[in-house]
Amino acid sequence: MGTPPEPNRAAESQRGSRRSLNRRLPRRAAAGRRSFASTLKALDDLAAAGAKVSVSVTDLDRGTAVLAGDDFVTLPVAGLGIVPLLIEVAAGFESGRLDPLEIIERSSVEPVGVAGVWQHLKAPALPLSDLAVLTASTGDALAANALLARVGLPAVRARIEDLGLQRMALLDQFRDERGPDDAPHFALGSARELAQVFDALVNSQAVSVGVSAQVAEWLSLNHDLSLVASATGLDPFSHENDEHGLLFVNKTGRDAGVRVEAGVLAGPRAGVSYALIVCFDDLSIMHRMRAHEAFRTLGTDLMEYVF
Repeated sequence: MGTPPEPNRAAESQRGSRRSLNRRLPRRAAAGRRSFASTLKALDDLAAAGAKVSVSVTDLDRGTAVLAGDDFVTLPVAGLGIVPLLIEVAAGFESGRLDPLEIIERSSVEPVGVAGVWQHLKAPALPLSDLAVLTASTGDALAANALLARVGLPAVRARIEDLGLQRMALLDQFRDERGPDDAPHFALGSARELAQVFDALVNSQAVSVGVSAQVAEWLSLNHDLSLVASATGLDPFSHENDEHGLLFVNKTGRDAGVRVEAGVLAGPRAGVSYALIVCFDDLSIMHRMRAHEAFRTLGTDLMEYVF
């Protein structure tokens, strides 16, 4: 998988005001002690077992790679494809092209039951803004398909190009089953570019300050904290304002033999953007658990890095 790059010791921390120097080592001094050895071993073991693995971790202050392994490789990213969709929707709200209160009928979208809650609700119609919340917070496939039908796949692809993402593509809508005439995956991407997108969102560089803030707010509602985020100890249903000063925004993606997570994690000492993609043979529950454990190991190493 490779090894973590050496810390840039010449860079000055931009988070000095947030540190308690009498209780914690200064960031640059502590950085040399922190490593991702456990993550590297877990990912190497997965790769040796035949999994395809791509990982990227970047220090938000320095803008330098902390951990990288095949981060340029394009792989299926499942539900992470909703991120550029949400960016396009937020841009439409800001420009006035879309009305956040425009009502979308559920019956106008082909039924899909792979994930989400709208299919279980009594409400037959919802406004676009609520569909965006459902898409970001629960990975609601029906809500995402409704948003995609409203803005159009060409618009999302154009937005991906405008964002400079050369290895990311939204190929299709969510489907319960993919036939020979359907795209093989919902979305493709690379760990490096996924991490870059989240970096841009928290640094207000994705389209505009307003668009970045809106998408980050939606994604901060994500309920799936079972992979990398399991190491944070955050409440899956209420983690917008953590009492310990932990900033966290993430999105996960799941498909048969595919697990993905990307996000931003920032604590008193440091902040990182990260992405991990694992494509594996889902032959048994143990194969799946080994993949999940690698995500949790990365989460533990990230927590040690930011705290």
